[in-house]
Amino acid sequence: MKCTADIDTRDAEELYINIDPIQAGGRLTVDAQKAALAYSDGYSVCDNCRKPFRLDYINKPPIADFHRDCAEWLNMDAVRLVPGARRGFQAVASSMVEKGDPVLLTALSHYTEFVSLEQSGADIHEIPMDEHHHITADNAAARIEDITRETGRTPSILFVEHVDYQYGNIHEIAEIAKVAHQYDIPVLLNGAYSVGIMPVDGKALGVDFVIGSGHKSMAAPAPSGLVATTDEYADIVFRTTQAKGDITGRTFGIKEVEMMGCTLMGVTVVGLMASFPAVKERVLHWDREVENSNKVVDALSAIEGSRIESDMPREHTLTRINTVDSFDTVATTHKKRGYFLSQALKKKGVIGVIPGSTRVWKYNTYGLTDAQIAHLCQVFQDIARENGLTVL
Repeated sequence: MKCTADIDTRDAEELYINIDPIQAGGRLTVDAQKAALAYSDGYSVCDNCRKPFRLDYINKPPIADFHRDCAEWLNMDAVRLVPGARRGFQAVASSMVEKGDPVLLTALSHYTEFVSLEQSGADIHEIPMDEHHHITADNAAARIEDITRETGRTPSILFVEHVDYQYGNIHEIAEIAKVAHQYDIPVLLNGAYSVGIMPVDGKALGVDFVIGSGHKSMAAPAPSGLVATTDEYADIVFRTTQAKGDITGRTFGIKEVEMMGCTLMGVTVVGLMASFPAVKERVLHWDREVENSNKVVDALSAIEGSRIESDMPREHTLTRINTVDSFDTVATTHKKRGYFLSQALKKKGVIGVIPGSTRVWKYNTYGLTDAQIAHLCQVFQDIARENGLTVL
């Protein structure tokens, strides 16, 4: 029997251009890799944990400072680190939603948003997307009115994607938040595909909560993320425990209930912190990333039969493409069927397209160099020509 310790060395980032949609923004910086090695032991950051024995009070390494810096960066009032965006959704849902409360998600919400609200016993409703795959303020207003009329109660919260994971479209967040606040509905921004790769100003957007993913968009180890909020809701979401042992009389200081006392430790928190200077810098160059995204879109669009299903021109690096009338026509007769595309890409140094995908698929160009972008454009067109497709 093979030993479970026989784990192959991962070489995806060293040997290939990786365009996997969920991995592009999570590549660690060199500083984060070094920090991860130094703090690889489980409780390493707890060496200097003193009263009041809470993660966000630790000064060495400077975790307390990081919390304050991160809140300022997002233009929010308070931040806590959590094991992934989903745990941010969970923290907000468990503290803001009562059983039976109507709540609003969107037709493009991630399943973890649904699950977090399901845990709270919420009555879940969706805002539909329009014909352009956008979540609009008009549709949000209509759904709020519908739900209020049907249930006799306004939704207790609205979760909305800054950038959705299906199309990579940027939605009209400020307008949606303005509508929601007219009904006194707090708004949670799902920033899993925006916080850490593009500028995010929570107060300018008018949202009450910002959720970020460290391992998806902040060059951090998994699982890591953050939940940020305003002073209005900080005491609710970051409420401290009131529990008391009925035999021992024990109490537990200022441990926070939704944070389960402490959140990120060791590798995850120091990796997130070590990458932070680079992350703050890279969001300032978002226009370059969008420019590169459009270069690849142009190259793919030149392959006859390929159609971009995301907004055009691109405003984000995550893109959805339909190649039913191009690469999928090759797959119908190719001996490797739909697997020909991912295998051909890998031979040319590109990975990240789900094996077998030749109909509708997604990719992400975030963080690629100009040379890598040029190579990627050439590779897609070369594979098309090699398989008898017309490149315009």
